[in-house]
Amino acid sequence: MDILKIVNLSKVYGNGETAVKALDNVSFSVKKGEFVVIIGPSGSGKSTLLHLLGGVDRPTSGKVLVDNTDIYQLNETQLAIFRRRQIGLIYQFYNLIPILSVEENITLPILLDEHKVDKKQFEDIIRILGLQKRLNHLPNQLSGGQQQRVSIGRALINNPAIILADEPTGNLDSKNSSEIMELLKMFNKTFNQTLIVITHDERIALQADRVIAIEDGRIAKDEVIRA
Repeated sequence: MDILKIVNLSKVYGNGETAVKALDNVSFSVKKGEFVVIIGPSGSGKSTLLHLLGGVDRPTSGKVLVDNTDIYQLNETQLAIFRRRQIGLIYQFYNLIPILSVEENITLPILLDEHKVDKKQFEDIIRILGLQKRLNHLPNQLSGGQQQRVSIGRALINNPAIILADEPTGNLDSKNSSEIMELLKMFNKTFNQTLIVITHDERIALQADRVIAIEDGRIAKDEVIRA
């Protein structure tokens, strides 16, 4: 079953002679539980693609369907709610709220919806992430690896349809990078969590089920690594 479907997606910045086509008529789909890596050089359009898949920016043309919902047919309020519930975003620089504790950062998407936190699910996530003794800490009291673990917890807390990770190891040393990728792969395999990682690191690409290479805003290669 396709959990994500992209149809003729384009993004143009500017107008006339100064217009820049960051993404040019891109189409592909992702199955539930698939681990996909999107690679490409700087300026290739891969980060633009991730922002469009995550509902952070709007395309010039084309469609993004997440779990059969055409997200750009939603208004801004509907899109914000859908993004919070169905799309887990992990960034290179963590994007944690500095005045909130680890526990508050992880549960923020649920609290914004005014829902009750599933205690067992929360405890399972923090146990797997190894954050049991850090729940009352603020982000500036954590290492980079720990902050990224909090970011992963926040992305997973709502059981989203897809996880989108933008250079999730780009700000970490090799040991923490390996640990973060192992955690993401574990959630992918154990919980059948669909995972899409944007990276320039070919070592990460080799761990994926499938690699999509972006060049000049177009798909240059779409290759299955392992079935």
